[in-house]
Amino acid sequence: MKDLLLLVKISRPRFWIYILGPYLIGLAAASNVPADLLRLKVLIWAIYFTLPANLLIYGINDIFDHETDRLNPKKRHFESLLAPEFYKRLYIFIGILNVPFLIFLFIFGSQNAILSFFGFLFFSVFYSAPPIRAKVKPVIDSAFNILYVFPGIFSFALLTGNFPAGMTIIAAGFWTMAMHAYSAIPDIDSDKKADISTIATWLGRRGSHIFCIICYLAATAFSFPFVGYASIVFGIAYLAMMIVSLMMSNSARLFDVYRKFPLMNTIIGFALFWIVAYSKFIKWS
Repeated sequence: MKDLLLLVKISRPRFWIYILGPYLIGLAAASNVPADLLRLKVLIWAIYFTLPANLLIYGINDIFDHETDRLNPKKRHFESLLAPEFYKRLYIFIGILNVPFLIFLFIFGSQNAILSFFGFLFFSVFYSAPPIRAKVKPVIDSAFNILYVFPGIFSFALLTGNFPAGMTIIAAGFWTMAMHAYSAIPDIDSDKKADISTIATWLGRRGSHIFCIICYLAATAFSFPFVGYASIVFGIAYLAMMIVSLMMSNSARLFDVYRKFPLMNTIIGFALFWIVAYSKFIKWS
């Protein structure tokens, strides 16, 4: 039970929605009738994008980020600092929770579902792990956060056998780049102490906020043909948060704003799901 609680903590439950949400939105876009959302394979993969997938992302991250994490107050007070002696067991737990789903996919999944799932695995692992370790390569670190888009690509392929429209992937990619860059801003000081380069250490606090604003504007423009004026409302909400955050005079106040960021993402993701579901199941029924 103690190990299970630790695994749940490592998986960052407050961030589960970051991959479960795109998975659900992809399902809504791919479904023809509401019953499609309750298929057995859909429910099985919904389970995967909770603890198993998040343990993969954040467990690998914690293993390879120990040197910078030990200098980061956020890890000590807001997240968790993983002891090195737990690494081997963590690898085993990640395998136990992920390999069965991989086997299931090879038996029952379509070619495009398999390709999108491996895209998710690739970007999730090599964001933190060598030889790529994208998170210490400015700009590439933000680009690799497209890993959060792949659950939606996967769920769309799971039901249709096809990939979603390219512009929706681009829009979501810009959103994840902004999400990553903003999340990296509170870590600027600890990353510099550990000699870690990120898009935030490279651009600085102000430059990173401007980068986020540009990405959110791009995400708004690319998503407009698909969700209409809702994309503008979402874009304004994110721009407002970036402006408020930029006006904060010190790191502590900025971090207070940052702590509201997951809540905003959850609310907007929930709204987006129902906008897509409405257009598929209600508007035309």
